[in-house]
Amino acid sequence: MHPLLFELHLAGLTIPFHTYGLMIAIGFLLGIATIRRLAVRSGVDPDQTADLAFWLLILGFLGSRILFIITRFSYFIENPIDMFKVWEGGLVFFGGLLLSTGYALVYFKKHRLNPWKMIDLLSPGLVIAHAFGRLGCLSAGCCYGKPTGAPWGIRLESELVDFSLRGIPLHPTQLYEFTALMVLYAGLLWVFRHKKIEGQVGLTYFMTYPLIRSVIEVFRGDSVRGFLIDGILSTSQFISILVFGVSLWVLKVRLGSWKSKS
Repeated sequence: MHPLLFELHLAGLTIPFHTYGLMIAIGFLLGIATIRRLAVRSGVDPDQTADLAFWLLILGFLGSRILFIITRFSYFIENPIDMFKVWEGGLVFFGGLLLSTGYALVYFKKHRLNPWKMIDLLSPGLVIAHAFGRLGCLSAGCCYGKPTGAPWGIRLESELVDFSLRGIPLHPTQLYEFTALMVLYAGLLWVFRHKKIEGQVGLTYFMTYPLIRSVIEVFRGDSVRGFLIDGILSTSQFISILVFGVSLWVLKVRLGSWKSKS
């Protein structure tokens, strides 16, 4: 874990450069590049799409932070300045997904864009950005796992880690999710090349990521992420169930409609 890359000293000021921010920036740039490339393949204006992707990623970050603040509301009421310390980590991904999806749907309608085609080319970019965000989580020490005796356990000393878990081997849940997201990224690009209907890539994402997240939640050790049923059903698992169910139903309907026409 290397939360601080280096410090820059200018005119008596010390400017820290955090690994978390670097990983977010790399993911952001890779996401934009992926989306532009897929836009060109889809015959969609890449500049307009990149502009949309920029705001979606910004809103995604904002929504993730807002949901994290909600899950620790009592703490942030007492420490309001800490709401803005994003370099210390602290995001709940589904908050960003819900906010950016809502904005995207409004944007599609306003600009008369095919929402299914747009979701297809945006989804892989979102996944690669998310993957590198998880490396940022690792560097900051957030989103950590439960104690483990496995040889690949990692030791974290971050203040974001519960005091009782500092310095002992933990499941590297950040790396679990990074790996799963990179596999999903490759899978979505494959689906993009072979899709039968518009929306198949996006719906595949909305079905697969909830499964990934639900499994990884089992190994997570940071209770601050929030639970609907304490120790049994986390906030993210509950949202995952809803997102997976709706996405599966929509995909079945769209594929059924396509088969009836072919």
